[in-house]
Amino acid sequence: MSSEISQEDYRAFKEFLQDASGILLGENKQYLVKSRLRRIMAENRFNSLGELVQQLRKQPRSELRETVIDAMTTNETLWFRDTHPFRILEERLLGEMGAESTSQPLRIWSAACSTGQEPYSIAMVIDEYRRRNPGRLRRPVEIIATDVSKPVVDAAKDGIYELLALGRGLSADRQKQFFTQLPSGSWQVRKEIRDMVTFREHNLLERFNFGKFDIVFCRNVLIYFSGDLKQDILIRTHGVLKRGGYLILGASESLNGLNQYYEMVQCRPGIIYRAK
Repeated sequence: MSSEISQEDYRAFKEFLQDASGILLGENKQYLVKSRLRRIMAENRFNSLGELVQQLRKQPRSELRETVIDAMTTNETLWFRDTHPFRILEERLLGEMGAESTSQPLRIWSAACSTGQEPYSIAMVIDEYRRRNPGRLRRPVEIIATDVSKPVVDAAKDGIYELLALGRGLSADRQKQFFTQLPSGSWQVRKEIRDMVTFREHNLLERFNFGKFDIVFCRNVLIYFSGDLKQDILIRTHGVLKRGGYLILGASESLNGLNQYYEMVQCRPGIIYRAK
């Protein structure tokens, strides 16, 4: 890739990325594009970002498209990120929703799950809750985790992480309890925790076709979308939440102008949203 990206090429790539994934790049993110696409550009011998965009438009369903989207959407994530959502899940939601006398499973969706840290953190909380409160979680639990990137989803299914990745938010006790060290030196989530999560490739721009949920985690992803698209996703999320179900957003995200769909619930600390 040449040292400079022309404004025309940058605008064309911004349009491609927004159409493909919903992500809205800012006006001055050329450095981010260059750093994330440098290897792809070199391997495919593209001399400019414009050449890459032309090829992507010629082959809209190609491996190259998946690779580019993966490079631009994969973000580093943490175990038990922000702490409060997982405390609220354990101390409030599992007791409230899990004790219902119904054979219907408690269904939880982790949207934009990246490399799996969030859904596996949810699964660990549920496992710990069951151990601490025998018989109180009467319902079976289903966790669905989705991400737009196929390579990321495939990696999350394996549940294999390097030691450095485990140090980002995971306690030594949980590492010992929920992981097994492999001969390679990496660590794998134990099978009983992996089996609690079903991973699927899914783009938030597309139809939500996973059935109804009791709880939806949609955290730290809406900040990358335009205001209109963010509102559209939140309204469609309401459509897959059961009445009285809960939406959990990221610490810097909030609902605006959707009072007819959700009511705010103060958990002190932390805020969640109940579907009307």
